[in-house]
Amino acid sequence: MDYYAHLTESRKQSVKEHLQGTAKLAEKFAAKFGSADWGYYCGLLHDIGKYSSEFQRKIQENPDLRVDHSTAGAQVSNELGAYYSLMSYCIAGHHAGLPDCGRKGVSASLLGRLEKKVCDYSEYKKEIEIPKITTEPFAPEQVADFDFSLSTFIRMLYSCLVDADFLDTEQFMSGGAAQRDSGENMENLLFRFKEHIATWLEDWDDRTINGRRSEILRNCLEQGKSCKGLFQLTVPTGGGKTISSMAFALQHAVKNQMDRIIYVIPYTSIIEQNAQVFREILGNENVLENHSNVDYESSEEFKPMQLAAENWDKPIVVTTNVQFFESLYANKSSKCRKLHNIANSVIIFDEAQMLPTNYLKPCIAIMEELLQRYGASIVLCTATQPALLPLFHGKQTVRELCPRREEQFQFFERVTYQNMGTVTEENMIESLCQEGQALCIVNTRKRAQRLYEELRGEGIYHLSTSMYPLHRRRVLNEIRSRIKEKDKKCIVISTSLVEAGVDLDFKSVYRELAGVDSMIQAAGRCNRNGNRDKKESVVHMFQWEDKEHIPGQQQQIDTTKSLLAEGKDITTLEHITEYFRRLYHIRGGSLDKKDILDKFKDRDYHFATVAREFNLIEENSVTVYVNREPEAEKLLQEIRQKGLTKGLMRKAGKYCVNVYRGDGRKEMLFEKMYRAGMLRLVVDGAQDFYELTDKEQYLENTGMKLDVEMGGMILI
Repeated sequence: MDYYAHLTESRKQSVKEHLQGTAKLAEKFAAKFGSADWGYYCGLLHDIGKYSSEFQRKIQENPDLRVDHSTAGAQVSNELGAYYSLMSYCIAGHHAGLPDCGRKGVSASLLGRLEKKVCDYSEYKKEIEIPKITTEPFAPEQVADFDFSLSTFIRMLYSCLVDADFLDTEQFMSGGAAQRDSGENMENLLFRFKEHIATWLEDWDDRTINGRRSEILRNCLEQGKSCKGLFQLTVPTGGGKTISSMAFALQHAVKNQMDRIIYVIPYTSIIEQNAQVFREILGNENVLENHSNVDYESSEEFKPMQLAAENWDKPIVVTTNVQFFESLYANKSSKCRKLHNIANSVIIFDEAQMLPTNYLKPCIAIMEELLQRYGASIVLCTATQPALLPLFHGKQTVRELCPRREEQFQFFERVTYQNMGTVTEENMIESLCQEGQALCIVNTRKRAQRLYEELRGEGIYHLSTSMYPLHRRRVLNEIRSRIKEKDKKCIVISTSLVEAGVDLDFKSVYRELAGVDSMIQAAGRCNRNGNRDKKESVVHMFQWEDKEHIPGQQQQIDTTKSLLAEGKDITTLEHITEYFRRLYHIRGGSLDKKDILDKFKDRDYHFATVAREFNLIEENSVTVYVNREPEAEKLLQEIRQKGLTKGLMRKAGKYCVNVYRGDGRKEMLFEKMYRAGMLRLVVDGAQDFYELTDKEQYLENTGMKLDVEMGGMILI
């Protein structure tokens, strides 16, 4: 009897051909972290369940038959014992996802799968010889947390297997015509980059901004020749960290024969502009954007990028914290395919202070694994460097890439800080009325709307997430145009969304007390281009007299407050470090909010559970679609006709506002709007996606109203 893995109308792929093809690819992928034999083993045994007569009947006669072909290889591996049993996770989960170890009798768990009765697949023995494992993943004495390291190793092996499985199947099904393009090699990209910056490097005058930027850039290129490890680039605002960090990464990748550069950014609002900078220098075909706002599915032109997004097979990948870390803790094949391509990469964390605090310990733990066992180098890139070293398990050193760091910060100082102390809204309105062009950043959307309403008039603007993204973008463009005309009044009331990556330059900035990093980011919107005297460019720090608890920010605010009460200058490098040290100490156990690290102990690994619980964005909110533009109406009709596809949801995002829902104890804005008949489901079954039916609830100047009028009452 012939045994087939895949069939098309004109071609057949035998099980043996598929197993060998997958094994060779998985072997190649796992070789990057010294485990080629493990990869080969997984690839060769993953589909031996297809040697059953039941599976052959399914593939050749009745595709509706349900036949489990994944459990067979897992059972064989488990019976071999020792390290072989670890690969049971990978093989059992190569379709359904890495399972929890669980217990016997639970069908979805690994132990449940291992006791499951499956179809006779013994015919595999006539064609497949089980390969031997000759290497160990690592010596137990070399790791601080053996179980966590082992669980990471399993996930990396799983990535090698599922990507190899997908690629071998794709190659067969397409007849070898898949449109994959891995881009240019690092040597070519470094050559292109050096050509682009050649004239910049010639500026040696350290009395000018460009001269200082050139000094930092030259040092990053030189330091790129270092051996692999952990680095930090602590550069003041305006110091050119985006280009300098890429210079280091390209030089470092060439020197150490590394495969790719992964640029990790906290905000989608700045990811697009950074990716565009890299594309202009290095070429469109070499830069992959992978985040929630990008869509490569819309045309045949983007087919190679769509394929590369599946496994990050490009030399430059620009992604988000969410995409990066949630992939590393995922269990599904679609998210895990890329993991082996993170090995032997230069990973740059832009705005490193924005690493997710609630999950900081598991994030640091996985970063440490990448550094120590998967050949990665990591660069922590920011003006406000967090105190992360004490959170590493092992002894970890970090190398600074910014030359004369303290001097650079003194040189790039462009503002004067003043502490206004406690103020009322009336005080603030009075101060802002004296200004010509100023930015006032507050901690809540309600406060921003209230201040705007009091100030409303010519040249007064509001920005917050109560406005949908396209609306915000239009207002930002208007603000940028207006502040270029120095004689025109321009007062902006905003939440923290303007603090990173938004290119605005005001004479004065007012910032409600927040975390030290937020205060310094806000200051970056004052005298941004260095055209005014430092004494004329003032950042006013203040607190409100009517204090309010700010969920998710209170510990940051209290830590900043304690430093100021002690007379500390929160803008110095020393006190920025002290701020983070205190904050992390206060947070303690909440740096691993869901106890992620405890779910990998004593060989009892909870891959599926962790994948469900590791969510960096946990806002208890629903999405409200604001249909007030012709294009929004067209898109809404398309959604109703075709359903809520991933591609349509991405397009819809630019017209959406997130509205908080209650937790059963407290009613929030969503419940109030829903009870008032202002919302309706866009598509039946999509319980978190609503359309705003009351157009008066969304205002041109401030976006979604944060109170609800109902029967003569105002619900706040």
